[in-house]
Amino acid sequence: MKTVLMVAEKPSLAQSIAKILSRGSMSSHKGLNGACSVHEYTGTFDSQPVRFKMTSVCGHVMTLDFLGKYNKWDKVDPAELFSQAPTEKKEANPKLNMVKFLQVEGRGCDYIVLWLDCDKEGENICFEVNADKDKSLLLDWDRVRVFDREIAQMFLNMTKLEKEAQVEATSRKEKAKQRPLALNTVEMLRVASSALGMGPQHAMQTAERLYTQGYISYPRTETTHYPENFDLKGSLRQQANHPYWADTVKQLLTEGINRPRKGHDAGDHPPITPMRSATEDELGGDAWRLYEYITRHFIATVSHDCKYLQSTISFQIGPELFTCSGKTVISPGFTEIMPWQSVPLEESLPTCQRGDTFTVGEVKMLEKQTSPPDYLTEAELITLMEKHGIGTDASIPVHINNICQRNYVTVESGRRLKPTNLGIVLVHGYYKIDAELVLPTIRSAVEKQLNLIAQGKADYRQVLGHTLDVFKRKFHYFVDSIAGMDELMEVSFSPLAATGKPLSRCGKCHRFMKYIQAKPSRLHCSHCDETYTLPQNGTIKLYKELRCPLDDFELVLWSSGSRGKSYPLCPYCYNHPPFRDMKKGMGCNECTHPTCQHSLSMLGIGQCIECESGILVLDPTSGPKWKVACNKCNVVAHCFENAHRVRVSADTCNTCEAALLDVDFNKAKSPLPGDETQHTGCVFCDPVFQELVELKHAASCHPMHRGGPGRRQGRGRARGRRPPGKPNPRRPKDKMSALAAYFV
Repeated sequence: MKTVLMVAEKPSLAQSIAKILSRGSMSSHKGLNGACSVHEYTGTFDSQPVRFKMTSVCGHVMTLDFLGKYNKWDKVDPAELFSQAPTEKKEANPKLNMVKFLQVEGRGCDYIVLWLDCDKEGENICFEVNADKDKSLLLDWDRVRVFDREIAQMFLNMTKLEKEAQVEATSRKEKAKQRPLALNTVEMLRVASSALGMGPQHAMQTAERLYTQGYISYPRTETTHYPENFDLKGSLRQQANHPYWADTVKQLLTEGINRPRKGHDAGDHPPITPMRSATEDELGGDAWRLYEYITRHFIATVSHDCKYLQSTISFQIGPELFTCSGKTVISPGFTEIMPWQSVPLEESLPTCQRGDTFTVGEVKMLEKQTSPPDYLTEAELITLMEKHGIGTDASIPVHINNICQRNYVTVESGRRLKPTNLGIVLVHGYYKIDAELVLPTIRSAVEKQLNLIAQGKADYRQVLGHTLDVFKRKFHYFVDSIAGMDELMEVSFSPLAATGKPLSRCGKCHRFMKYIQAKPSRLHCSHCDETYTLPQNGTIKLYKELRCPLDDFELVLWSSGSRGKSYPLCPYCYNHPPFRDMKKGMGCNECTHPTCQHSLSMLGIGQCIECESGILVLDPTSGPKWKVACNKCNVVAHCFENAHRVRVSADTCNTCEAALLDVDFNKAKSPLPGDETQHTGCVFCDPVFQELVELKHAASCHPMHRGGPGRRQGRGRARGRRPPGKPNPRRPKDKMSALAAYFV
């Protein structure tokens, strides 16, 4: 029987034409490029019976482009393109492998019919398709790829010097593609989505109707192994007169069925099988399509494996090695009843032996780049859910249907699940509060515990109590941390993000983050889709465009007013403490970085005289009305007014071990005796400094401060040292000791 290859301009058109001409009795399978399907059926052509193969291209097969430097607009004078620039014809989309696909499908065909538009573009594609029944061999480079363009060009130049390719080795090996395991629910749902275009919930409902009507066995099962007493021949005989697969079934019954592969026995229900014969007219629509698949799958499980011969030829061109391979089907086996599983035909390789030579027609270099993974399909999601133990055969379609109905994802073409903004923000919010709530580990752990109960290896009440306790704690923690979720929701679904103003640069993408002033105030990076909490009840401004040495985020300055506290902070460190002795909500005045000029280690003076745990820290932004403030409570000491410069010395007081301060006063307003302008001393012990320090409490205390108000209220002079017996939490004297304090 002769073969007619028919080619349309796009896959959807090929499917429609084949369905009409075959009256729905076609079989379909994906081509080797994964983009175009091949629809096969028998019919009449030129008054003789033939086998039709209907497929398509995806628009233009080839494109015209400039060569070398002429393809880089920044390196060539555009005027040269009109006269001197050489061009080449190459594949329009190399990822589709359209040329190889057409060569494979066209092999052995007697006629070609082109279903293309009757215009100049359609005629052009006609010639492109015709030019692809060429018999040249395409060789793959053994190195596959290199990431240095100059190195790749060197290999290309070396190979182009050679005119012949010499055969180095040939091999022919018989291989087999195994028949499928018996059908369980998860596999049925996976195929229904990927091949039939049916969502899991719809497929499950359709299967249940087929079961209640007596056409298939119970559709909820995890088992892929037929029971020993299962009547395989009896189920097969019911299909012996079916118009679509009668020949295959009769041949199996005559020659003897093949023993099914040993699968998994979950101890629930037998695999899904047809219970009686049915036709398309009887069932119609999706019910027929699902029934047809279930029946074909059952027949395939008792068929023989597909056997094919894989041939490989290795060539040497100059110093480089190349390979080409081809497959020839020996026995189609189960792929006769499941044609979409058939081994894709590849190039027909010539008969040759070591030492033979072939003429090199063309050597070219392709420049490509990696691309991010596509959205998950329903079938891929079902596979991952089964792998990670998320849900059961009964609950998987319900879970997928729920995330669709709740608008967390939308189903795009190809049954791909695209997360919505709501879904993305929800996951980010859960991940920010408790990552286990969105990771598959916690659900799979519960499923494993249930399996242990079923096996008698775990106590039901203990597992129940433990699980309830875990989720109760998670619930309360989530409720206590719900503000983080609210922030993400507001930024994504309210006009706040649009009304925010650019303030500081993100350390990850180096783009400006927007400052959202409405409470709770925060910074939001729209590029990274990250939100950073800020101290409340104060003003925020950029801090001199200085950056955090740990994460490169620009620092911002929080202030409660001219007479209150102020300190710089890194938005990232404030939300993600960099050291284990820090907590969330700590600014630079509590950061224990050993060398950063803004940290407690460099600006800390000594223990607060009011609270138990605070340290007085110099506010370097407060001049000329200098301030020293506690990093825990709301104590503020105003000091050294009109001083030109105040800095924390590396030296410490011999009496109280507090850090000394180096102070430079303006000559005209110096309070120092003898018109001196510089003085170094201890703010607690030095009699000169004691007269220049005024202690008060900050006007306001923001919620992130963990200290309460001091024990002593009102104004007063700080004349004494810290109370005796209290250790000074001042940093170690040298930086190596400081570093050791973090890592030991």
